[in-house]
Amino acid sequence: MTSNPLSSDFSYKKYSLEQLDNWVNDALNCEDLTPQDIYDTIIKCVDESVECHKKYLTKSIELLSLLKGNRPVDFDVTDKDWENFWQEQDQISQNYTEEELNAMCDAASDKEKCREYNLREAEYYNKRAELDAIHSKHYYDTDRNK
Repeated sequence: MTSNPLSSDFSYKKYSLEQLDNWVNDALNCEDLTPQDIYDTIIKCVDESVECHKKYLTKSIELLSLLKGNRPVDFDVTDKDWENFWQEQDQISQNYTEEELNAMCDAASDKEKCREYNLREAEYYNKRAELDAIHSKHYYDTDRNK
């Protein structure tokens, strides 16, 4: 008895297992197939499914990482790449002039927010200086001061 996909009590789970049963019986009743052939085909099918899901899992993880603000790291970065990166960062931080930022801090009713902003800005410039130093062409030149 096979499940009818058009019936109201259709169960895809039951239908799938019935189809598997049919295919296994068909393979077992085929004189040209050996048990090893059947085994190899099932293993191949499961392996392909695993690889397909791994690919989509990796893609999903990478997208989720990007959505959360993480960027892939490329260690083959040129000096021009770093210049472009820091120019972009400067443009982002230059949405306001220094006077505008000071005026906003002076006008802020919450001095704690102003202090937090200043601390974040200082942290940004410290991290920028560290990265500039690390990725400087002289950072790995340990003999430069000899």
